Amino acid sequence: MTMATINTDEVLVDCQSVWKIFGKNAPAAMDAVVQQGLSKTQILQNHGCVVGVSDVSLQVRRGEIFCIMGLSGSGKSTLIRLLNKLITPSSGKVLVKGKDVSSLSPAQLREVRARHIGMVFQSVALLPNRTVLENTAFGLEVQGVGKAERYKVAEQALAKVGLSEWTSRYPSELSGGMQQRVGLARALTADPEIILMDEPFSALDPLIRRQLQDEFRLLTKELGKSAVFITHDLDEAIRIGDRIAIMKDGAIIQVGTAEEIVLNPADDYVAEFVAGISRLHLVKAHSVMTSVQAYKAAQPTCDISRLIQTSLDADIDELISLTMKSRRDGLAVVDNGTVVGIITPRDLLRGVQGIPNELAPVATANAMEASA
Repeated sequence: MTMATINTDEVLVDCQSVWKIFGKNAPAAMDAVVQQGLSKTQILQNHGCVVGVSDVSLQVRRGEIFCIMGLSGSGKSTLIRLLNKLITPSSGKVLVKGKDVSSLSPAQLREVRARHIGMVFQSVALLPNRTVLENTAFGLEVQGVGKAERYKVAEQALAKVGLSEWTSRYPSELSGGMQQRVGLARALTADPEIILMDEPFSALDPLIRRQLQDEFRLLTKELGKSAVFITHDLDEAIRIGDRIAIMKDGAIIQVGTAEEIVLNPADDYVAEFVAGISRLHLVKAHSVMTSVQAYKAAQPTCDISRLIQTSLDADIDELISLTMKSRRDGLAVVDNGTVVGIITPRDLLRGVQGIPNELAPVATANAMEASA
């Protein structure tokens, strides 16, 4: 599969101190937040309003899958609807490709939704009296695209999600997973740069769900799309996301890669979430290795040139397998032909427990953070 070439430094979605407060007195409540710094509880008590999203700032880069994970009521579904102005923010800015969506005219907003941002909900809402092909082409039909052209585009989108043989079927003839594929194909027909996914797989059986997770990630990378993916399941976020934002009470608690969040949870709330997550395929060599200097100080007679070599991004599972094959007490981590760290059995045990190595090489750690 050929992956699209993307500029991962380009920011497509930029949320800047975004708030959403619900209630009749929302403007007054927002003023109270700014002037008095009232908490979510105080806003409810004093103004009878509910804070849905609280001072959220985040960026989504071109080509990345950005997962927003939180429990029910955390504000994640409210936040995703702010990105294409299905809901208007009470304060702050949501920039899509540098343009504030709140400042767009109705016509401009329709253009953004039709051509730049696709959206897939948990409930796909397919039209029951239309075929799979007609449902997939519906968005283009609304835009006034001719029948032959929209069907051609729809057929291409259906082929990408593996439904070429089902174009003449009706929604009632499809499984839940197939209906979600139609929803994704429909979102792809306009060739949007950004796809918003609001818990699309949460109602599916576990096996089908995992299959669609993998297919979605591969397809998104193949097409070079950016995606914001909402989920209440941390395992799903880890499986799909390049970066993950964890939400609680409308606020972002932590943003990072899965490895960063597991190794360095921001607080007890995040730590509780990641406690049951397996580190075997998540934690990499660069996070658990000991610096060459520290290893030589502890093992001055060891010849590191005779150690089995591995890479910076080898995971714990692979490192354990290599250690079992080795007759020596350590693995050499190599980057660009140079040994940059050593992994001992003790380091591996730290990795399994999710404990960062305090003796990791500082320069290499900084380099890994810069490339993340």
